Amino acid sequence: MGKRIGWLGVFLVLCFAALFVQLNNVQVVKAKQESNNPHNPRIEIQRYAQPHGLIEAADGTVLAQSVPSNKPGLYKYTRQYPQGGLYSQIVGYNSLIYGADGVEAFYAKDLASHNAPVKTIRDLLSTHTVTDTVRLTLQPKLQQEARTALAGRTGAVVALDPSTGAILAMYSNPTFDPNPLASLDTTVERQAWTADNTGDPAHAGLPPLLPITYRDRFAPGSAFKVITTSAAYDHAPSLVDKSYPYLSAIVPGGPYALGGQTTILQNYGGEVCGGTIRTMLPPSCDTGYSLLSAGIGSASMYAEATAFGFDQQPPIDLPHDRYEISMFPTPAQVHGAQIFLAFSSIGQKYTQASPLQMAMVAGAIADGGVTMTPHVMADVHDSQGNLVQRYVPTPWLTSTSAATAKAVNGLMQHVVSDSNGTAFGIFNPADHVAAKTGTAQVGVGNTATTDWMIAFAPADAPKIALAVVMPDQPGTQTGAGVAGPVVRSMIQAVLGQ
Repeated sequence: MGKRIGWLGVFLVLCFAALFVQLNNVQVVKAKQESNNPHNPRIEIQRYAQPHGLIEAADGTVLAQSVPSNKPGLYKYTRQYPQGGLYSQIVGYNSLIYGADGVEAFYAKDLASHNAPVKTIRDLLSTHTVTDTVRLTLQPKLQQEARTALAGRTGAVVALDPSTGAILAMYSNPTFDPNPLASLDTTVERQAWTADNTGDPAHAGLPPLLPITYRDRFAPGSAFKVITTSAAYDHAPSLVDKSYPYLSAIVPGGPYALGGQTTILQNYGGEVCGGTIRTMLPPSCDTGYSLLSAGIGSASMYAEATAFGFDQQPPIDLPHDRYEISMFPTPAQVHGAQIFLAFSSIGQKYTQASPLQMAMVAGAIADGGVTMTPHVMADVHDSQGNLVQRYVPTPWLTSTSAATAKAVNGLMQHVVSDSNGTAFGIFNPADHVAAKTGTAQVGVGNTATTDWMIAFAPADAPKIALAVVMPDQPGTQTGAGVAGPVVRSMIQAVLGQ
């Protein structure tokens, strides 16, 4: 009997020891993890017990604010989005069920109520909570222009200041109204979430909650030739003035067949083109650029693509996911086959890019070869108007040399000014635009196109660089015809034409 009591005592001591260890594990080791767990009821209640700070556009337009809740109990405040779906894919939402996204998530610590910093002796004796206002770089005039230009069509616009990386406009259609997601009514929130993620069949099944401006990617088509051109200047300068044969197509087994080729590579519409880079870029000559890429080589092409930001996470101050990363094939992925490299170097096959990525490509050429870090936050102020932080423009990548950027800038101007340029006749000559179109064949049997244009203006002192993509268009459409008018309206909104 005494032996059993002894073993029982040992067991109880071990239980108390295990309890002590677990209490310390929860209260000390995992304290920070648990306090930051979004499923912690205390965290959820705290989110709505105090107001959150304002989110504003560049001119002070209120994009998000806290208002008293009509829900009884502990949920005293809810978020309201006065501009509806115009900014929702950047501002995001703050949902009771689905959490936060966009600026609401990325700058959650600034927006949430927090203790005011100690600045005086009086502050040491009393604490009070404050919220901060996050002011964005988005220009309401440009954001509205993007919505107007895309009305009724699936597409995305990303416009930035090439010298700072500041996002001036970032809009994609379809979009969504974030207000039902912040209603604090679980039925309303679930219905809105389901509706927003169902997508409209007329919009190729793209869900409105997906901001295709930076969290989706598409074949960039000939807009990628800006990078291929830069690669020639940077890695194979002897090819810049080389004249390539005038062809309508490169056929398997023909005199100019590429290694590994089993399918025809044909110019758009069967046109005949060739010559030097200077004569090939304006009409966007696929055959000539395919032969050019073979001369540059897969290693140099990959090096140039990564220098412009491909195969890397863009450092924008918004929530991230894997679909943001634009892709260009490594030398191993093309398996030494020149035909795979050729299709990729004219923006097809393995190459995929987000609108943000292609806007940064335009921005790098506009800014003398430097890709600035893209950002949506301009500054943060406390509730008394004191500056908390201001974004400092920061280079992200040196994509190419100043000399190459200058040369490519000039070539992109010829895309607009030459009579055989794919962007000829689209812009007001006074706007002095540099551009590159892209028309990627997609879908079963290449029956559809993804249409692009990237551009900047004025070419000699750029104020705006942008990319427009219009996915899944009828096969007869082109980047110039579909994306061009959108780019023109955005540039005119900036330059005041």
